[in-house]
Amino acid sequence: MITIPYLTALTTYFSYGLLFAFGQFRDFFRKIFDWWHASNLQGYAPICLGLEDFYFRRLYHRIQDCFGRPISSAPDAWFDVVERYSNDNNKTMKRTDKINRCLNLGSYNYLGFAASDEYCTPRVIDSLNRFSASTCSTRVDGGTTTVHKELEECVANFVGKPAAIVFGMGYVTNSAILPVLMGKGGLIISDSLNHNSIVNGARGSGATIRVFQHNTPSHLEKVLREQIAEGQPRTHRPWKKIIVVVEGIYSMEGELCKLPEIVAICKKYKAYVYLDEAHSIGAVGKTGRGVCELLGVDTADVDIMMGTFTKSFGSCGGYIAGSKELIQYLKYTCPAHLYTTSISPPAARQIISAIKVILGEDGSSRGAQKLARIRENSNFFRSELQKMGFEVLGDNDSPVMPIMLYNPAKIPAFSRECLKQNIAVVTVAFPATPLLLARARICISAAHTKEDLLKALEVISEVGDMVGIKYFPAEPKKLEQGKDTIKLE
Repeated sequence: MITIPYLTALTTYFSYGLLFAFGQFRDFFRKIFDWWHASNLQGYAPICLGLEDFYFRRLYHRIQDCFGRPISSAPDAWFDVVERYSNDNNKTMKRTDKINRCLNLGSYNYLGFAASDEYCTPRVIDSLNRFSASTCSTRVDGGTTTVHKELEECVANFVGKPAAIVFGMGYVTNSAILPVLMGKGGLIISDSLNHNSIVNGARGSGATIRVFQHNTPSHLEKVLREQIAEGQPRTHRPWKKIIVVVEGIYSMEGELCKLPEIVAICKKYKAYVYLDEAHSIGAVGKTGRGVCELLGVDTADVDIMMGTFTKSFGSCGGYIAGSKELIQYLKYTCPAHLYTTSISPPAARQIISAIKVILGEDGSSRGAQKLARIRENSNFFRSELQKMGFEVLGDNDSPVMPIMLYNPAKIPAFSRECLKQNIAVVTVAFPATPLLLARARICISAAHTKEDLLKALEVISEVGDMVGIKYFPAEPKKLEQGKDTIKLE
C-alpha cells in the first residue's frame, strides 16, 4: 500500500476541508436566496437533495475542464483535442472549432490497434458493408452472426480455454456475470481495489461479500480460513460456493496480480478463481496472452477468465472464457446475453483481426514487434519517471503507470499545464480513488515512438517541478564522454 508523507497528507486534508467548508457556506446562502423563490415542483420531491450532489457542484465543477475533453480523431499516439471554454465558472463547457494536436498518454490503446491498421481496417470495412453497423437484435434472436461464432472460438483459443462467450460492453461483463454465478448462500472474496464493475456485480448477486487486503495472498488465506470455519451468517451452514475475484493488472495502480500465490491458496481451500484481465490481456506476456502467460500460471487453474476488447484490441465489448459447461450455462441465464443487442459485427471483426496480427497469422511479425515495443516503452517510461523523482505506482511490464498528485489543487494544475504543451493526460481523484490518493494515470502504447516518449518526459518533468509533485530526490544525470562518465549535479 502507498505510504503518504505526513506533511502531504496534512495539507491534502486541509485543502479538502477548506473546499468543503466554502461549499457549505455557499450552499447556506443559496438556500436563503431560494427561499424567496416559489418552488415549481408542484408536490414532487426533489430528485437530488443538496448533499447528494454537493461534491459535483462544489468540487468537480471547479475542474470540469480537465475531464471529458472531446477529441476529433482516432485515439492514436497523437490525436486532436477540441478546445472548450466556459462562461459560468465551469458549470457548462462549450466547444469551439479549434483543435490542438496532442500526444495521447490517456487512452488504453496499448498495441496501437485503435487507429487505422493495414490488416485490420480493410476487413472491418468489408464486415461493415456485409453485416451493417449493428445486428439490431439480441444474441438469442437474430443477433448471432458467423462473425460472432468465429470470435468466440478465436477468443477461447487465444486465452487457452475450451469455450468463450462475448458481450457488447466490458463493464457489463463483470456486473452481469457475477449475479448469475453467485447468489444467496455463496461467498465472494474480492480484492480491496477491484474495479467498480466487480463491486457492483458482487453487490447485485445477493451473495455475502468479504474483502482482502490489496494483492496480499497471506490476508486472503486468513479470510478464507475464517469464513470456511464460520460458515454462512446466522445458520453457520457451509457455503454453497466460494469465489475469489482478482484483476490481472489493477487499472488505478498498474500492479500485476500475485496470481501464482493466489491460485495456490484457492486450490488449497477449494475456492474458484475469477480473473479480470481487462488491462492485461493482449498487453503482457510473450505472445500477449496476459498474466497467466507472464507469470507462468496454467489457465486450467483459473476457473473463470474475463477480459475486455477495449484496450489492446482497439474495439469494444468483453468476454468470459471457461469450461464448456460454464459457457453453456451463461448462454441460457445471463441477461447481458439474452436481453441486450449483440456486439457490432465490424467491432467483432476488428477483434479477430487484431488477434491474428498478435499471433502472426497475418503473415507478418508486426504482432511480436508490437508486444516487444509496448514492453520496452512501458519499462523505459516508468524508469525515467522514477529517476526524475516522481512517485510512480505499478510493476515492470505494466503499461499503466500512475503518478501520485495527492493534493486537490495539483489535479487541475498538472492537467492544464500538460495540455498547454500539447500533452494529453488523464487525472483521477475521489471517488475513483481514495480521498488522499489523487493521481495522473499514464497509459503507454506500442504506437508511441522513442521521440514521443522523450518529449512527454521533458514536459512532465517541467510541469512536475512547477506543480511540486516530485516527492523523491532525482537521480544525478550522467554524461558519457568516451569511457569516462561525468556526473552532473
